Amino acid sequence: MKGGDTVGFFSRLLEKVSVWRHYDAASCGRQNAGWRAWNESAELTDRFSRDVVRARARDLERNSDIAQAILHAYKRNVVGKGYTLRAKTSKEELNKRLEQLWKQWTKARNCDVTGEQSLNQILRMAVERKRVDGGMLFVYRYTKEGIVPFQLQLFEVDELDSNQTTPKYKGNRVVGGVEYNQYRKPVGYWIRQYDMEGYQVLDPIWLPAKDVYFYKSKRRPSQLREMSDLTPTITRVRDANEFITAVSVKERIAACLAVFIKRAVPASGLGRGFRSEEGKVDYEGVKITPGMVKEMGAGDGIEVVDPRNAGTDASSFLKVQQTLIASGQGLSYETVSRDMSGATYSSARQNAIEDESTYAEDVELLMDLLSEVYEQFVISAVLAGKVEIPDFWQNKTDYLAHSWVKPPKKWIDPTKESNAYKIALQSGQKTFQDVCAEQGKDWKEAVDEMAEVLKYGREVGIELGGVMFGNGTTAAKENTITTVDP
Repeated sequence: MKGGDTVGFFSRLLEKVSVWRHYDAASCGRQNAGWRAWNESAELTDRFSRDVVRARARDLERNSDIAQAILHAYKRNVVGKGYTLRAKTSKEELNKRLEQLWKQWTKARNCDVTGEQSLNQILRMAVERKRVDGGMLFVYRYTKEGIVPFQLQLFEVDELDSNQTTPKYKGNRVVGGVEYNQYRKPVGYWIRQYDMEGYQVLDPIWLPAKDVYFYKSKRRPSQLREMSDLTPTITRVRDANEFITAVSVKERIAACLAVFIKRAVPASGLGRGFRSEEGKVDYEGVKITPGMVKEMGAGDGIEVVDPRNAGTDASSFLKVQQTLIASGQGLSYETVSRDMSGATYSSARQNAIEDESTYAEDVELLMDLLSEVYEQFVISAVLAGKVEIPDFWQNKTDYLAHSWVKPPKKWIDPTKESNAYKIALQSGQKTFQDVCAEQGKDWKEAVDEMAEVLKYGREVGIELGGVMFGNGTTAAKENTITTVDP
């Protein structure tokens, strides 16, 4: 290498090194010497870890109370008591009919091909499987069972045939049991077939994507399959479990009392098991019992082994671990640990707001699933003649219009919450519709109920007042009536 080339080479090398040193995170020094990471597509990153992570997440699901606390929190807050359908067609009678028919269909015998789970139970299981397995498959089945010819069949992600490589249609590719077109859009799913005991017996079946809803979260554009939502916190949950086990064993040892016989003069006779005439030498099989008084052999003494607690503050360490685990799942410490000892009204309210924002992502995904299922339900009901809609196909968008009312939250402090709603209504920050939605009610039904109660009260001669918004003056005048003298 010539002199000029050598100088140029080292100049370029120094320029590159100077760029690397701009970021400590990219440093390859002593502190980061063991940190090896590569940029790959999401599928390559996940493919070789997916099954192991899922198996470990399932192990924690079965054996970890901390993991169960996370799962219960999501099931309580994402599904809870379920979602109420509000049909929003332009025909009120049709809305009531669809809502009534949907309520009947959500029963186990109508919505589940196995007839074992209601829709709410299926949704709770779906939320749990998404957090542990990464997702679940909903397959639309058009059967003759139930009140409409439409039911749901559920598959675990394990049932996707990862060994399948030959696509059904030319030009597609099969990755992880899912067939994709050139735009990486799923066009079909290859499902393993099992017998009743779970052994694969036949070739996989192919299901068109239009009949399958893959319930999962997608975090990168190149992601194809699911990944467990517990992945970021799996190792920390296991560390916490191992720590709890170790502390438990240590405390059990500390609670034990051992006594050793210390003999100043060896016993006479042959062997250690020799017994004197008085029977005061052999201590084999003797145990300490409460209130025991026992005479020992001549020259014998005792030495007590009393292990003491090392004094490690296990509770503080465990609290830190639970806080990190909860944060990794987007939740507050109180939600996962159920420890409210250090919470105030303000902190509890703020945590509830932040947790609600975390649940919102899963709620949105669940509502999307429900909407897909509802549309299939309405179409099946129309085809089966359960509802009469002559112009359904010409105005399908209008007849499929609907919304979901989320179950309400319990108030932390009813007085403060009620006053907050009152101020928000009077100042115009919220409408009555907003308040009802937050409480899991339909505002039209709430108005109808209030009108019915007020009307009945006036009929029987009892003045119940009225609902007053703003400063209440106009409403109070409008609600003024003459009390009927009984």
